[in-house]
Amino acid sequence: MSAQLDHLVVIAATLDEGVAWCEATLGVTPGPGGQHALMGTHNRLFSIASPAFPLAYFEIIAIDPAAPAPARRRWFDMDDPALQERVRRQGPHLAHWVARVPDAHAAVAALQTQGLDRGEVIAASRPTPSGLLQWQITVRADGQRLYDGALPTLIQWGAVHPAAGMPASGVTLASFERQHPQADTLATACRALDLPGLSVQTGPAQLRTGLQTPKGLVEICS
Repeated sequence: MSAQLDHLVVIAATLDEGVAWCEATLGVTPGPGGQHALMGTHNRLFSIASPAFPLAYFEIIAIDPAAPAPARRRWFDMDDPALQERVRRQGPHLAHWVARVPDAHAAVAALQTQGLDRGEVIAASRPTPSGLLQWQITVRADGQRLYDGALPTLIQWGAVHPAAGMPASGVTLASFERQHPQADTLATACRALDLPGLSVQTGPAQLRTGLQTPKGLVEICS
């Protein structure tokens, strides 16, 4: 299966708020992203690749107010009222992470053997200046992240990975850790995906990442 951490997901009430948070917290302005017509969302992206996490990137995502509402629930629990209220009150929120896999359908089947329903594999795309970026991604009908965001969404990229063309941002991913009351279940899921090297501890649900930035080492927690 050879899964790897692909990107971290920060949800913002608006994309402008997400950009301002990134500048204030990490000392960098995120690069361009695009619109997701399928989900009615838009994003900004920047590389956080490091030797331990090749091709890793950071996604700031928000509901696109100019886009029509999608026919289905949005990914990453973005339609969840409690999550929306938390983002409105507390600002942009490290909510989730995405794991890159070579075969999304096989990865979903591997999780199903553990009793975990990661959701349907759907095709998605967005236009970029260099052409159409295409991928397959798992999205449940209810839009849920599962395990408070600690179980990754799965993604299988097409011919092009977006981070391959991203310039160095000045931010690199030093560490990523998860904590959850059901740590054993999450650890078993990681083994089923052949996703080594990412710790999960028993405790209250939380994602933690350490980022080397122009401001020094910055820790962000969910």
